[in-house]
Amino acid sequence: MEHVSRDEKQLGAVIRRCRKRSGHTQAELAAIIGKRQATISDLESGVRGMSLDTVFSILNGLGLEMVVRPRSKGDVNSFGDMF
Repeated sequence: MEHVSRDEKQLGAVIRRCRKRSGHTQAELAAIIGKRQATISDLESGVRGMSLDTVFSILNGLGLEMVVRPRSKGDVNSFGDMF
């Protein structure tokens, strides 16, 4: 299943849903990837400034990957480009 994330909060919500679907607690995922439980909590809460290394560690721990593609044309953030 694909999820779209355009900011830290959206990414955190996606990570939380995927972690819960996998049956892992934050502490279990943290142990799998060698990070602190607070790190998982921070990412899931949308805390800014998370390193890419940490984000990729969490994605890998959940068996996920990142896909980058152009934003859809109906994106609210591109509204100003219409004028």
